[in-house]
Amino acid sequence: TPPGRPVLSRTAPSCPAPSCPVLPRAAPSGSSFRAAAPPRRAAMERGAAGPLPLSRLAEPLLRRLSELLDRAAPGQGWRELAQRTGSRGTVRLSPLDLEQCSLQVLEPEGSPSWSLLKLLGDRGCTVVELAESLQALEHTEALRCLSHSGIKIVVQPDSQAVLSGQVVKLCCWATGHPFVNYQWFKQEKEVPHGNSPELILSPVSVKDSGFYICRVNSESSFMFSRWARLEVCELQDTAHGSLMVLPENKLCICIQPQPQNLTVGDALVLECGAVGNPIPHYQWFRNGFALANGSKNIYTVTYVDVEHQGTYWCHVFNDREDEDSKKVEVIIGKEVCNIHSTEDCVQQCEATPRDHWCFRDVTTDKVALLIGNMSYWNHPQLKAPMVDVYELTSLLRQLDFKVVSLLDLTESEMRNAVDEFLLLLDEGVYGLLYYAGHGYENYGNSFMVPIDAPNPYRSANCLCVQNILRLMQEKQTGLNVFLLDMCRKRNEYDDTILILDALKVTANIVFGYATCQGAEAFEIQQLGLANGIFMKLLKDRLLEDKKITVLLDEVAEDMGKCPLSKGKQALEIRSSLSEKRALTDPIQQSTSSAESLARNLQWAKAHELPESMSLEFRCGVQIQLGFAAEFSNVMIIYTRIVKKPPEIAACTAHITDFPLDLDVDPKEANKRTAEETGSYLVSKDLPKHCLYTRLSSLQKLREHLIFTVCLQYEYSGREDTMGERKEVNVGKPLIAKLGLHHGFKTKNCPQTCCMPGYPFHNPVEWSPEAAEYYIPNHCQPSSCPGVYHPNGACSASLTQPEAYSCNGTSRILASRHEVQHYSPAEEKSNVPVETTDDTVELEFFLSDSLSFSEQQ
Repeated sequence: TPPGRPVLSRTAPSCPAPSCPVLPRAAPSGSSFRAAAPPRRAAMERGAAGPLPLSRLAEPLLRRLSELLDRAAPGQGWRELAQRTGSRGTVRLSPLDLEQCSLQVLEPEGSPSWSLLKLLGDRGCTVVELAESLQALEHTEALRCLSHSGIKIVVQPDSQAVLSGQVVKLCCWATGHPFVNYQWFKQEKEVPHGNSPELILSPVSVKDSGFYICRVNSESSFMFSRWARLEVCELQDTAHGSLMVLPENKLCICIQPQPQNLTVGDALVLECGAVGNPIPHYQWFRNGFALANGSKNIYTVTYVDVEHQGTYWCHVFNDREDEDSKKVEVIIGKEVCNIHSTEDCVQQCEATPRDHWCFRDVTTDKVALLIGNMSYWNHPQLKAPMVDVYELTSLLRQLDFKVVSLLDLTESEMRNAVDEFLLLLDEGVYGLLYYAGHGYENYGNSFMVPIDAPNPYRSANCLCVQNILRLMQEKQTGLNVFLLDMCRKRNEYDDTILILDALKVTANIVFGYATCQGAEAFEIQQLGLANGIFMKLLKDRLLEDKKITVLLDEVAEDMGKCPLSKGKQALEIRSSLSEKRALTDPIQQSTSSAESLARNLQWAKAHELPESMSLEFRCGVQIQLGFAAEFSNVMIIYTRIVKKPPEIAACTAHITDFPLDLDVDPKEANKRTAEETGSYLVSKDLPKHCLYTRLSSLQKLREHLIFTVCLQYEYSGREDTMGERKEVNVGKPLIAKLGLHHGFKTKNCPQTCCMPGYPFHNPVEWSPEAAEYYIPNHCQPSSCPGVYHPNGACSASLTQPEAYSCNGTSRILASRHEVQHYSPAEEKSNVPVETTDDTVELEFFLSDSLSFSEQQ
């Protein structure tokens, strides 16, 4: 997995990351804190000609800074900046100066912040001093705006896949005043002698595989290129001197899949390898149909049945060309137990490995409900649940689970989502519930906290996990797994003792608590995407073919060894499981079962995307609309112009007029990158050169999703702009069909939960791009009196946090605890985060973190 948050010296080899505080996932109710960014120098150091005067910054940049300061959060505005700057001694500001700035609000176009910046510039304030003051105010958005001034990268490095022994060239060209310097990094480490625009690796070897980025700096400003991924493939029995000669950047398949003859219960592994620039993507097919989980170079089925027999091949493609691998036959033979007596059969099966098909546990179906609550109304916002739910969804889909994945649900939405989840359960079905967010435990009952819970909250405002288990037992499920990624501190504001109906005595229940009773669960606090500690360790083992309790035991051992969690968080497992049930157990198909058909229809109803459509306007312009799902209640709409008549000189299109239920901010819609809309996880899979709009909280949609496509265009030789509009109705997409917004019935479970899963829409032209990320942080309630600062609060034992490192990368840990007064600070980065076991989907990396630091 690529690195997290290294901080690199400008002139010396890389130095260690600064100490990062540790935050539990919950904080005592009633505590207050201020979110604090990790310490840094705002990437501003002395240039060759000395500190850059503030007065030399371009007016558009100063205007942008003043806008950010005018609408800054409390404690980060122009008055606080004036106090910070004036207290340094180099710039003196009198009360009259501040009064004159304040009076600017009376002017039609007046801006107090603009007046302050001009005043500071006239009195000799430098960019370095301004950056240090903004750093002290933790105004990361203004810092980011300031750090990117004066530099423009005109050529970005490309990701590519090559053969070992070839010559590889990565290019990054930039402009800046008065000149620019370059430094290449491989992940978090500087590349020796990598200080030119072109990084040449000759000959390249497998050890050169990885992610590369170039830092460009000019005087006091800097900028990073996008990350380029380099894949180096080494063919067996091929010497460097005898490498096949390939045209430069040409897409070519070097490893072909091989035919296989298997027996029911065996594992199927098909591999296809290709080189090319841009980096190749893969899609596996069987008998002419695309495979749902076949988007990697290796396609695997852990347990094959006769239904997996057929003709397989892989379609390899990039933005420029595509190619099919050779077609191979996979033959699956049934193994028959030719034993005449029961006793003989038992003796033979006892001598057979457990993987043998006739002794393997099976299930009638697998259903998972994943809930990630982050955007709390009255409590600290959380950061990791979005990534945790997304990654767990991907892994469970590989294990053939029907997954429903939902983010940010209110109490009524959570209860209704649980009711829908229960409809997917039936006799013999494996049911899995995962929850990440605020939570607590009182008198042995665990409670999940909805995003609209009051402060303080009590059991009546939350969902009781044990009650959900009772309802699942009524469905006679084959396995009940609960993975609760939340704190288990006692809620001192809730003295209610729930008297629940007794649970049935069954031998099929497994509880995996992210932390032990009375303790907090932590998440990794870093710029960009992050996991909770529990999911960080769980995802590395989830696909292993082991009894679920054995698998969780190994995760617990990993947690005990990890410096991030050692002594602070310990996985607790409670189980009544008496059989060797595993999440990898195969599904015994029963297509004729009415229950199975109803279950499939119910799940499909919650995962139906609108079909891609083409809109033809009167002027001849044609616009394509596409749709992709990030979660079961989050959808991306992408639009692009696919046809323009020659007489039209220019045209643009955007979508607007969304239903009020969805509360879409027009400023966050129709963005040129998916990341700008807040969609960081599927951005790599979306087509390029589109405008993107992210619609979240689809469960709130009461009527059909109707919006307007607006087209503006100009004819050649004419200055006036023409316009056309088309209304589009796409029905109720994804989870909206289930009507989770309706009020819940009081006769139903007084404490319940919600539904997760995300279907993907896979257009052929999708390809990954660099991204910049923001995620809120994880929290939860606690009775502990300690206070903490970066985006969360913690227990008394953590009021003086220490820095911890896992895998050599410094992190912040945050608790899912609750805080009375909360003021979240937005942070963005483009940290590369590995979301699957292989790095095919990796192209997310950091920009803010690879900055300059003072030499130690």
